[in-house]
Amino acid sequence: MNIQWYPGHMTKAKRAMKEDVKLVELIIELVDARVPLSSRNPDIDELGKGKARMVLLNKSDLGDERYNNAWAAYFEAQGCHVVKVNSRTGSGLKQINSVVQEACKEKIERDRKRGILNRPVRAMVVGIPNVGKSTFINSIAGKASAKTGNKPGVTKGNQWIRLNKNLELLDTPGILWPRFEDQQVGLRLAFIGSVKDDILNKDELALELIRFLKKEYPQVLSERYGIAEVEDVEVLGQIAKVRSCLVRGGELDLGRAANLFIDDFRSGKLGRITLEFPQQP
Repeated sequence: MNIQWYPGHMTKAKRAMKEDVKLVELIIELVDARVPLSSRNPDIDELGKGKARMVLLNKSDLGDERYNNAWAAYFEAQGCHVVKVNSRTGSGLKQINSVVQEACKEKIERDRKRGILNRPVRAMVVGIPNVGKSTFINSIAGKASAKTGNKPGVTKGNQWIRLNKNLELLDTPGILWPRFEDQQVGLRLAFIGSVKDDILNKDELALELIRFLKKEYPQVLSERYGIAEVEDVEVLGQIAKVRSCLVRGGELDLGRAANLFIDDFRSGKLGRITLEFPQQP
Protein backbone atom coordinates (compact mmCIF):
# COMPACT_ATOMS: atom_id res chain seq x y z
CA MET A 1 0.00 0.00 0.00
CA ASN A 2 1.60 3.26 -1.18
CA ILE A 3 0.44 6.10 1.08
CA GLN A 4 0.83 9.74 0.00
CA TRP A 5 -1.35 12.70 1.00
CA TYR A 6 -0.33 16.33 0.52
CA PRO A 7 -3.25 18.72 -0.11
CA GLY A 8 -2.49 22.04 -1.84
CA HIS A 9 -3.27 24.19 1.21
CA MET A 10 -0.24 22.67 3.00
CA THR A 11 2.19 24.36 0.57
CA LYS A 12 0.61 27.74 1.35
CA ALA A 13 0.67 27.00 5.09
CA LYS A 14 4.36 26.13 4.98
CA ARG A 15 5.18 29.43 3.25
CA ALA A 16 3.25 31.34 5.94
CA MET A 17 5.11 29.48 8.70
CA LYS A 18 8.49 30.46 7.19
CA GLU A 19 7.47 34.10 7.57
CA ASP A 20 5.85 33.76 11.00
CA VAL A 21 8.77 31.87 12.57
CA LYS A 22 10.71 35.16 12.54
CA LEU A 23 8.25 36.46 15.16
CA VAL A 24 8.83 33.73 17.77
CA GLU A 25 11.51 32.62 20.22
CA LEU A 26 10.29 29.08 20.78
CA ILE A 27 8.86 26.26 18.67
CA ILE A 28 6.51 23.91 20.52
CA GLU A 29 6.20 20.74 18.47
CA LEU A 30 3.47 18.22 19.20
CA VAL A 31 4.18 14.62 18.29
CA ASP A 32 2.04 11.53 18.84
CA ALA A 33 3.60 9.49 21.65
CA ARG A 34 2.78 6.27 19.76
CA VAL A 35 4.87 7.32 16.73
CA PRO A 36 7.11 10.18 17.92
CA LEU A 37 9.55 10.07 15.01
CA SER A 38 7.07 9.32 12.23
CA SER A 39 4.78 12.12 13.48
CA ARG A 40 7.54 14.74 13.23
CA ASN A 41 7.69 16.82 10.07
CA PRO A 42 11.40 16.81 9.10
CA ASP A 43 10.94 20.34 7.67
CA ILE A 44 10.47 21.70 11.22
CA ASP A 45 14.16 21.22 12.08
CA GLU A 46 15.13 23.50 9.21
CA LEU A 47 12.34 25.94 10.03
CA GLY A 48 13.35 26.08 13.69
CA LYS A 49 17.09 26.66 13.34
CA GLY A 50 18.29 29.03 16.05
CA LYS A 51 15.03 28.77 18.04
CA ALA A 52 14.48 27.17 21.43
CA ARG A 53 12.70 23.84 20.99
CA MET A 54 10.09 21.99 23.02
CA VAL A 55 8.60 18.59 22.13
CA LEU A 56 5.26 17.59 23.62
CA LEU A 57 4.68 13.83 23.62
CA ASN A 58 0.92 14.16 23.16
CA LYS A 59 -1.57 11.30 23.65
CA SER A 60 1.01 9.87 26.06
CA ASP A 61 -1.84 7.97 27.75
CA LEU A 62 -2.12 5.89 24.55
CA GLY A 63 1.62 5.17 24.29
CA ASP A 64 3.44 2.41 26.16
CA GLU A 65 4.94 4.18 29.21
CA ARG A 66 8.28 2.35 28.88
CA TYR A 67 8.72 3.88 25.45
CA ASN A 68 7.30 7.27 26.45
CA ASN A 69 10.25 7.61 28.84
CA ALA A 70 12.71 6.31 26.24
CA TRP A 71 11.45 8.82 23.65
CA ALA A 72 11.61 11.69 26.16
CA ALA A 73 15.29 10.83 26.77
CA TYR A 74 15.86 10.60 22.99
CA PHE A 75 14.57 14.13 22.32
CA GLU A 76 16.30 15.60 25.38
CA ALA A 77 19.59 14.24 24.04
CA GLN A 78 18.93 16.33 20.91
CA GLY A 79 18.62 19.53 22.96
CA CYS A 80 14.81 19.70 23.13
CA HIS A 81 12.80 20.26 26.29
CA VAL A 82 10.21 17.49 26.60
CA VAL A 83 6.85 17.21 28.36
CA LYS A 84 4.54 14.18 28.28
CA VAL A 85 0.96 15.42 27.90
CA ASN A 86 -2.58 14.32 27.26
CA SER A 87 -4.26 17.39 25.78
CA ARG A 88 -7.72 15.85 26.04
CA THR A 89 -7.62 15.42 29.84
CA GLY A 90 -5.13 18.22 30.54
CA SER A 91 -2.54 15.86 32.04
CA GLY A 92 0.95 17.39 31.99
CA LEU A 93 -0.19 20.86 30.90
CA LYS A 94 0.64 22.49 34.26
CA GLN A 95 4.33 21.88 33.56
CA ILE A 96 4.28 23.82 30.27
CA ASN A 97 4.79 27.35 31.66
CA SER A 98 7.80 26.47 33.80
CA VAL A 99 9.40 24.46 30.97
CA VAL A 100 8.83 27.39 28.56
CA GLN A 101 10.63 29.70 31.02
CA GLU A 102 13.50 27.21 31.25
CA ALA A 103 13.69 26.77 27.47
CA CYS A 104 13.80 30.55 26.91
CA LYS A 105 15.82 31.62 29.95
CA GLU A 106 18.59 33.14 27.80
CA LYS A 107 16.07 35.31 25.94
CA ILE A 108 14.39 36.32 29.21
CA GLU A 109 17.79 37.19 30.73
CA ARG A 110 18.73 39.29 27.65
CA ASP A 111 15.45 41.18 27.97
CA ARG A 112 16.07 41.77 31.69
CA LYS A 113 19.52 43.23 31.02
CA ARG A 114 17.97 45.63 28.51
CA GLY A 115 15.37 46.68 31.08
CA ILE A 116 12.54 44.83 29.29
CA LEU A 117 10.49 43.06 31.94
CA ASN A 118 7.48 40.76 31.57
CA ARG A 119 7.53 40.62 27.79
CA PRO A 120 5.80 37.34 26.93
CA VAL A 121 7.61 34.53 25.21
CA ARG A 122 6.13 34.04 21.75
CA ALA A 123 5.89 30.40 20.72
CA MET A 124 4.79 28.76 17.48
CA VAL A 125 2.79 25.54 17.95
CA VAL A 126 3.49 23.09 15.14
CA GLY A 127 2.66 19.51 14.29
CA ILE A 128 1.28 17.27 11.60
CA PRO A 129 -2.49 16.86 11.05
CA ASN A 130 -4.54 15.19 13.78
CA VAL A 131 -1.72 15.18 16.32
CA GLY A 132 -3.81 17.26 18.74
CA LYS A 133 -2.58 20.86 18.35
CA SER A 134 -6.00 22.50 18.55
CA THR A 135 -7.05 20.34 21.51
CA PHE A 136 -3.78 21.27 23.26
CA ILE A 137 -4.36 25.00 22.71
CA ASN A 138 -7.99 24.82 23.83
CA SER A 139 -7.00 22.89 26.96
CA ILE A 140 -4.14 25.16 27.95
CA ALA A 141 -6.11 28.32 27.17
CA GLY A 142 -9.15 27.02 29.04
CA LYS A 143 -11.53 28.01 26.28
CA ALA A 144 -12.35 27.03 22.71
CA SER A 145 -9.79 29.33 21.10
CA ALA A 146 -8.87 27.03 18.21
CA LYS A 147 -11.10 24.81 16.10
CA THR A 148 -10.83 21.12 16.86
CA GLY A 149 -11.83 18.04 14.94
CA ASN A 150 -11.03 14.35 14.86
CA LYS A 151 -9.99 14.55 11.24
CA PRO A 152 -6.80 15.99 9.78
CA GLY A 153 -6.70 19.50 8.34
CA VAL A 154 -9.19 21.41 10.54
CA THR A 155 -6.92 24.40 11.28
CA LYS A 156 -6.51 26.26 7.98
CA GLY A 157 -4.96 29.60 9.06
CA ASN A 158 -2.60 30.93 11.71
CA GLN A 159 -3.92 32.61 14.86
CA TRP A 160 -2.35 34.14 17.98
CA ILE A 161 -3.56 33.16 21.45
CA ARG A 162 -2.46 35.12 24.56
CA LEU A 163 -2.28 32.61 27.42
CA ASN A 164 -0.96 34.82 30.19
CA LYS A 165 1.54 37.62 30.71
CA ASN A 166 4.40 35.18 30.12
CA LEU A 167 3.31 33.30 27.00
CA GLU A 168 1.67 33.87 23.62
CA LEU A 169 1.03 30.99 21.25
CA LEU A 170 0.78 31.05 17.47
CA ASP A 171 -1.40 28.20 16.25
CA THR A 172 -0.56 26.88 12.78
CA PRO A 173 -2.26 24.41 10.41
CA GLY A 174 -1.01 20.83 10.44
CA ILE A 175 1.40 20.23 7.60
CA LEU A 176 2.83 17.01 6.25
CA TRP A 177 5.79 16.86 3.90
CA PRO A 178 5.41 16.30 0.14
CA ARG A 179 6.58 12.69 0.01
CA PHE A 180 7.02 9.83 2.49
CA GLU A 181 10.35 8.34 1.43
CA ASP A 182 9.87 5.50 3.92
CA GLN A 183 6.48 3.86 3.45
CA GLN A 184 6.62 2.60 7.05
CA VAL A 185 6.24 6.25 8.08
CA GLY A 186 3.14 6.63 5.90
CA LEU A 187 1.76 3.40 7.35
CA ARG A 188 2.25 4.52 10.96
CA LEU A 189 0.60 7.87 10.22
CA ALA A 190 -2.33 6.03 8.64
CA PHE A 191 -2.66 3.88 11.79
CA ILE A 192 -3.04 6.94 14.04
CA GLY A 193 -5.38 8.83 11.67
CA SER A 194 -3.03 11.56 10.37
CA VAL A 195 -3.72 10.58 6.75
CA LYS A 196 -7.28 10.90 5.43
CA ASP A 197 -9.07 7.57 5.74
CA ASP A 198 -10.74 8.11 2.35
CA ILE A 199 -7.49 7.35 0.49
CA LEU A 200 -6.68 4.20 2.49
CA ASN A 201 -7.47 0.54 2.02
CA LYS A 202 -8.69 -0.12 5.57
CA ASP A 203 -8.61 -3.94 5.18
CA GLU A 204 -4.91 -3.83 4.24
CA LEU A 205 -4.24 -1.31 7.00
CA ALA A 206 -5.90 -3.60 9.56
CA LEU A 207 -3.81 -6.58 8.39
CA GLU A 208 -0.60 -4.55 8.75
CA LEU A 209 -1.60 -3.57 12.29
CA ILE A 210 -2.45 -7.19 13.13
CA ARG A 211 1.03 -8.28 11.95
CA PHE A 212 2.68 -5.64 14.13
CA LEU A 213 0.64 -6.52 17.22
CA LYS A 214 1.28 -10.25 16.87
CA LYS A 215 5.00 -9.50 16.87
CA GLU A 216 5.29 -6.74 19.51
CA TYR A 217 2.14 -7.04 21.68
CA PRO A 218 1.02 -10.67 21.19
CA GLN A 219 -1.35 -10.67 24.18
CA VAL A 220 -3.52 -7.81 22.90
CA LEU A 221 -5.65 -9.76 20.39
CA SER A 222 -6.50 -12.52 22.86
CA GLU A 223 -7.23 -10.05 25.71
CA ARG A 224 -9.51 -7.79 23.64
CA TYR A 225 -11.19 -10.30 21.31
CA GLY A 226 -10.42 -13.73 22.77
CA ILE A 227 -8.59 -14.70 19.58
CA ALA A 228 -6.29 -17.69 19.70
CA GLU A 229 -3.19 -18.08 17.49
CA VAL A 230 -4.42 -17.99 13.89
CA GLU A 231 -3.09 -16.73 10.55
CA ASP A 232 -3.05 -12.94 10.13
CA VAL A 233 -5.78 -12.95 7.50
CA GLU A 234 -8.04 -15.07 9.74
CA VAL A 235 -7.82 -12.59 12.61
CA LEU A 236 -10.18 -10.15 10.86
CA GLY A 237 -12.71 -12.94 10.45
CA GLN A 238 -12.46 -13.74 14.16
CA ILE A 239 -12.92 -10.05 15.05
CA ALA A 240 -15.96 -9.92 12.72
CA LYS A 241 -17.50 -12.88 14.62
CA VAL A 242 -16.75 -11.45 18.07
CA ARG A 243 -18.08 -7.99 17.15
CA SER A 244 -21.07 -9.38 15.19
CA CYS A 245 -20.01 -7.75 11.91
CA LEU A 246 -22.39 -9.54 9.56
CA VAL A 247 -24.02 -8.75 6.25
CA ARG A 248 -27.33 -10.11 4.94
CA GLY A 249 -27.20 -13.86 4.78
CA GLY A 250 -24.95 -14.11 7.83
CA GLU A 251 -21.68 -13.60 5.96
CA LEU A 252 -18.84 -11.88 7.80
CA ASP A 253 -18.39 -8.16 7.05
CA LEU A 254 -14.59 -7.94 7.04
CA GLY A 255 -14.58 -4.29 5.98
CA ARG A 256 -16.62 -3.27 9.01
CA ALA A 257 -14.46 -5.45 11.26
CA ALA A 258 -11.33 -3.72 9.91
CA ASN A 259 -12.83 -0.30 10.68
CA LEU A 260 -13.82 -1.32 14.21
CA PHE A 261 -10.39 -2.83 14.86
CA ILE A 262 -8.55 0.33 13.71
CA ASP A 263 -10.93 2.49 15.78
CA ASP A 264 -10.24 0.28 18.82
CA PHE A 265 -6.52 0.90 18.36
CA ARG A 266 -6.86 4.67 17.82
CA SER A 267 -9.08 5.12 20.88
CA GLY A 268 -6.83 3.10 23.19
CA LYS A 269 -9.24 0.19 23.65
CA LEU A 270 -6.44 -2.23 22.77
CA GLY A 271 -4.31 -0.83 25.59
CA ARG A 272 -1.21 1.38 25.58
CA ILE A 273 0.71 0.63 22.40
CA THR A 274 3.77 2.31 20.87
CA LEU A 275 4.35 1.64 17.17
CA GLU A 276 8.02 2.63 16.86
CA PHE A 277 10.96 2.53 19.22
CA PRO A 278 13.99 4.82 19.64
CA GLN A 279 17.30 3.53 18.32
CA GLN A 280 19.64 2.43 21.05
CA PRO A 281 22.62 4.81 21.28
